[in-house]
Amino acid sequence: MANYSVEINGIHVDATYSDEFVERLFLPLLKELSDLQKEKGRRILVMLAAPPGAGKSTLVSFLEKLSRENDDITDLQAIGMDGFHRRQEYLLSHTTIRDGKEVKMVEIKGAPVTFDLEKLTAAIKKVSSGEDTFWPIYDRHLHNPVEDAIHITKDIVLLEGNYLLLDMDGWNRLRAMADYTISITANEAMLRKRLIDRKMKSGNDIESATRFVEYSDMANVRLCLEKTVKADMVLEASALI
Repeated sequence: MANYSVEINGIHVDATYSDEFVERLFLPLLKELSDLQKEKGRRILVMLAAPPGAGKSTLVSFLEKLSRENDDITDLQAIGMDGFHRRQEYLLSHTTIRDGKEVKMVEIKGAPVTFDLEKLTAAIKKVSSGEDTFWPIYDRHLHNPVEDAIHITKDIVLLEGNYLLLDMDGWNRLRAMADYTISITANEAMLRKRLIDRKMKSGNDIESATRFVEYSDMANVRLCLEKTVKADMVLEASALI
């Protein structure tokens, strides 16, 4: 088993991946992406889409580590779309409609409407064009993005996010900028448990964490599971660990 510890968005995460998946899936995938990059002779952009709580951020970080450890694989750089959350002060002062009711955006933070899609699209265009550019991250303790936190330097960039393959207006234009796509499916009950645990690690008690997950996160989970278009590779979250 491969044990992996990493800090994701300001939260410490411990993950375990089976040796079988490392040898039979992850390393061959990285080799395939390396070959694709060499064939195209330019930077390639890979998109990985998955519901909240599916472990996508940890997985892409682990794949980045594997790429650095293998000389016959092109180094990969992992980034996420969470840095394009609208700022907390914006979410506190703006509203949207949920289930026919007007609610503050902060109450459904993580829904597609709470991301700056225009800014994200422009940033993805820069990455896919091979431009020298920087990328933001999201800090769960600050509850806000941190701008220009990552300098994009590698020839393979792996971008993860909930809605990268979402079949909705605006979002459905992102896929065309990817050279390769991956999606992760998962069981709703498993995701609910993971999301409550993650919310508690951000400083919430179990009651408030459960309330937010039930009202906000699980709606986003169902949206991802039902509206994500088919990717080049489809993985099952429960099988990865």
